[in-house]
Amino acid sequence: MASHKIVSADDWLTARKDLLAKEKAFTRQRDALSAARRALPWVKLEKDHVFEGPDGRESLADLFAGNSQLIVYHFMLGPSWGEGCKSCSYLADHFDGMLAHLNARDVSFVVVSRAPLPEIQAFQKRMNWGFKWVSSHDSDFNRDFHVSFTPEELEKEKAFYNFSEGGFPSEEAPGASVFYKDAKDQIFHTYSCYSRGLDILIGTYNFLDLVPKGRDEDDLEWTMQWICHHDRYDGASRPERHSAAQ
Repeated sequence: MASHKIVSADDWLTARKDLLAKEKAFTRQRDALSAARRALPWVKLEKDHVFEGPDGRESLADLFAGNSQLIVYHFMLGPSWGEGCKSCSYLADHFDGMLAHLNARDVSFVVVSRAPLPEIQAFQKRMNWGFKWVSSHDSDFNRDFHVSFTPEELEKEKAFYNFSEGGFPSEEAPGASVFYKDAKDQIFHTYSCYSRGLDILIGTYNFLDLVPKGRDEDDLEWTMQWICHHDRYDGASRPERHSAAQ
């Protein structure tokens, strides 16, 4: 690590207060952005989407599980992949601990992938995750929310991702989508985000942003090149946890 400026405690406090003013301004900007996100218009869903999960076949409405709000994480795991995307797995390591807190705020959470359910469950068991994970293998869900692409779209660089058309390196893409169900059981699509829009969901990155080396990704070919499945790091260990896939 390059040498860093060393100062007295008083000089450090002056510099820290200057940064605090910027942090507070950023917090206010983030609050305003979050309010603008909530104020987006909604789209009423007319198509029925059906998934295969640990509880059998379920509609999108079923996935709300008694709450009025639903967050879907679009996990990159395609048919016959054998294992899920390392970057999506990095995000998924953060999911289980938040589920009770989301449910307490009228929010359900589910992960969706296009791989058949047995392939999903095998990987989920390996990773020791307990969140609900369903398969969209027999539906248009991934296509409708722009996280799965045809070979032709990839070849012609016409994959529609992150609200624009272009090239993409895989037939599956990451994303998150949010839905609301009203008292008449009407479902509305309220929000989706992709690519760096998912960054805010990654708790580990938020912690790395606090330390001197930060994310330490500047010299890598791509930002998440360093990431491994949590059971593949050297000397990796993880506490046992009950998994719904077991």
